[in-house]
Amino acid sequence: MAQTKVKVGDKISENLYFGLLNNNEEEPKKITAGEVFKGKKVVLFGIPGAFTSVCSSKHLPQFVENFDKFKTKGIDTIACTAVNDPYVLREWANAHKADSKVLMLGDGELSFHCALGLTQNLPFAGERGLRFSMFVDNCIIKLLNIEDPGPLNYKISGPENMLKQLGELEKK
Repeated sequence: MAQTKVKVGDKISENLYFGLLNNNEEEPKKITAGEVFKGKKVVLFGIPGAFTSVCSSKHLPQFVENFDKFKTKGIDTIACTAVNDPYVLREWANAHKADSKVLMLGDGELSFHCALGLTQNLPFAGERGLRFSMFVDNCIIKLLNIEDPGPLNYKISGPENMLKQLGELEKK
């Protein structure tokens, strides 16, 4: 397993940032982690890259399909981050009809992934993010699922596992 810095109970720095490009906009804008997470309940999932096999066939579509289930659990935002630029993530979201359900957060500079220790080096792709999912409540990581390195690993970071864990957290 990759060496990670982040763990359950850690606070995500509000100063970390992403690139965001909404439909009908020409230029990406900066959005801070504080704007994404502060005062909100957010499920964030990370992928090695947009338009890749597992990310496109399973990870994103399954989060889109489960959107309503997350809303009933009190989740304010479902977000996705990848080491891609905001232009790529916007087009990928549109291709999967996810633009109104999943907030796409580009981390082309690897600032977020590096700060949290969620990186891996992939053949023919270079440094990318690990596949993961987390539940963040007001900037505090409450649940965290990190897959083993590799572009095809997809066992614990999907929406079904996150929904199950959220249900268990509600019982506590």
